[in-house]
Amino acid sequence: MALKVIGAGLGRTGTLSLKLALEHLGYGPCYHMLEIMSEGRERLPQWMDVVHGSPNWDAIFDGFGSTVDYPACNYWRELADHYPKAKVILSTRDAQDWFKSVNRTIMSPENVSKYAEGPLGEFMAGTVLRDFGDRSNDQEFMQDYFRRWEASLIEALPPERLLIHRPGDGWEPLCAFLQVPVPDEPYPRVNTTEDMKDKKVSKKVTASPKDAENGARGYIDAMRQKAFDN
Repeated sequence: MALKVIGAGLGRTGTLSLKLALEHLGYGPCYHMLEIMSEGRERLPQWMDVVHGSPNWDAIFDGFGSTVDYPACNYWRELADHYPKAKVILSTRDAQDWFKSVNRTIMSPENVSKYAEGPLGEFMAGTVLRDFGDRSNDQEFMQDYFRRWEASLIEALPPERLLIHRPGDGWEPLCAFLQVPVPDEPYPRVNTTEDMKDKKVSKKVTASPKDAENGARGYIDAMRQKAFDN
């Protein structure tokens, strides 16, 4: 199965909501950072090959119809070339709001320190944090990076291949872009800062591999239930 949709938006731009939306529309399974967290012993070595310059995209995305979030979003150029028929979605939000969100969650000083000390250290440094160095806590730098990232992506892709999508846009523009019917269910809204704190995802970073995987699986299930079972 070749990827049909490539999510190029950075993490904390509604990517988990978009993952669940794409799966609901028939573009699943959708690859997300939580796929790595929930099957780390299998998937982490594949990404270490990417870090070391030998990616095997077909193996990484075998069985997946779409991808969003880190780390794949950092390789959208390579993926867009490798899967030329795939459409690209740039999930986005206000740059200042994005910084506040990442700084409280996935790139908080506490989490960055845990990544460096834990088994995900080299992976995180080589993929998610690769462009930030020691400046992930620098608001001006990060907001400028976010804007330049989006501008370069918009410049590189033809308009007919790219959808710019904010979580508040809901189903209609997404379904029009993918040429599928609009579902009756509300568009997902999950993985908020409150969700992450409630489930204590950050505390799984240095857990045993088995416990970390189980925790990630439980979180995916909880967010799917929140999205569609209310």
